[in-house]
Amino acid sequence: MSPGLRVLAVDDVPPALDELCRLLRESAEIAEVTAASDSLSALKTLQSDQFDVAFLDISMPGLDGMELATLLAKMSAPPVVVFVTAYEQHAVRAYDIGAVDYLLKPVRAERLSAALDRVNRLLAAEDVPEPAPSQPDAMVALPVETAGRTRYVRRSEVLFAEAHGDYVRLHTRGGVHVVRMPISRLEEYWEAAGFVRVHRSFLLSLAAVRELRSDSAGALNAHTEAGDVPVSRRHARHLRERLLESARNAELANQRGSG
Repeated sequence: MSPGLRVLAVDDVPPALDELCRLLRESAEIAEVTAASDSLSALKTLQSDQFDVAFLDISMPGLDGMELATLLAKMSAPPVVVFVTAYEQHAVRAYDIGAVDYLLKPVRAERLSAALDRVNRLLAAEDVPEPAPSQPDAMVALPVETAGRTRYVRRSEVLFAEAHGDYVRLHTRGGVHVVRMPISRLEEYWEAAGFVRVHRSFLLSLAAVRELRSDSAGALNAHTEAGDVPVSRRHARHLRERLLESARNAELANQRGSG
């Protein structure tokens, strides 16, 4: 990888583009910043030059940032994509199409630094630049907007998730965080990371289960540090099988480590 990142910044609002370019140029990790005032100009620039990362506004006339990112993903050597927008409701879709980060305007220097760190780590881990490597962990963290600030709740922090209308409540040891998305989408991304659907409204981390308990009515509950999670009858057997499988895998890993 080069000593510094080559960056393309795209925004149709001149003051916002100027401010983003200023922040980028002040970063020691950036070697060069090129600005584009719309998606078509960005595409023309990308046809004649190569960049490590593209910072894209989402709401732009004509071809918006999401559509532009989808086109970039089809390139033979696409840049890593970071979205910069005033609207938090597009975050889930942004990660769904492989963005490495999602910054809310006005962009703060410390958040930009964190995004650049993620870009550098991703580029360092890639042998051949391609869009696919970012996909499996597109939801390794979820953005939670509270009082004008965005906090990223890591998947490893979540003990269980609870569907609540159009939202999902993420239960962690430190509290409950709400994101707007269907629990079925969360299950799709987190199933391979050890999360199991145990109820129509609950997704449970296997690692969070301390014990299974039956109440006086015979209903099964999974006990976690953040509270009990109801387990429906149709999911009970599958949960027990997954817990046994998880325990066996952990034991095998311990044996290899001590061998």
